[in-house]
Amino acid sequence: MNLFFSSCIAALLTYHSTRGLSLPPQTTTRQHHLHTQSSSRRSILSTIGTAIPLLAPRNVQAATAVDAQFIEVGQQQKPPNGEAPFVILPDGVQIKDFRPGAGERAVQSGSTVELTLRGRMLNLNGALFYDTKSNDPDGFGEGTPLLFVVGDGTVLPGLESGILGMKRGGIRRIIVPAAVGYGAFPGLEPQPFTEMERRTLDSVVKNPRRDSTVLFDVKVERVR
Repeated sequence: MNLFFSSCIAALLTYHSTRGLSLPPQTTTRQHHLHTQSSSRRSILSTIGTAIPLLAPRNVQAATAVDAQFIEVGQQQKPPNGEAPFVILPDGVQIKDFRPGAGERAVQSGSTVELTLRGRMLNLNGALFYDTKSNDPDGFGEGTPLLFVVGDGTVLPGLESGILGMKRGGIRRIIVPAAVGYGAFPGLEPQPFTEMERRTLDSVVKNPRRDSTVLFDVKVERVR
């Protein structure tokens, strides 16, 4: 803030000091006055424009940077850093692998899986609505994985199709559209554990004007 006012004062002093300068022979006093006045105003505006970004709160700048990753997460253009783009499945689910996993068994229909995952609302700039670490009955902060059989009808069909082919230890980002997610199946798992997470999910799912597309970051802990 001090830098901003110091810059403005310096520009104003420069404006007043130029009024006393000697004039070139071919320039009238009025012409010089108008020219100097215009130049000084441009200088002040330029100084203010440079100083204003310094006044922006750091937390606002940080929040904008965090939100950007969720706003752009569904774009299909190849990222400039060489990462692979999302793959679109026939049901509209989008997947992107961050770690392939290992082992002989891959997730398929009928597999019993244990997942640790986080769910975020893309319509709310990535607001968290589900985290397996919130399911922590022992209080040790480790959470409890989501356990289910693929195809048993208890979990969002979009999440099930998104984990097919994954192996133990694999990490994948999955974008589930409303048609195979909470828009059509609001009562299926994963369901929030905390009151805040529940309010976040309900604020979108119970509002028909909002798109209930969600994003899951999933790690396969076990496949059998």
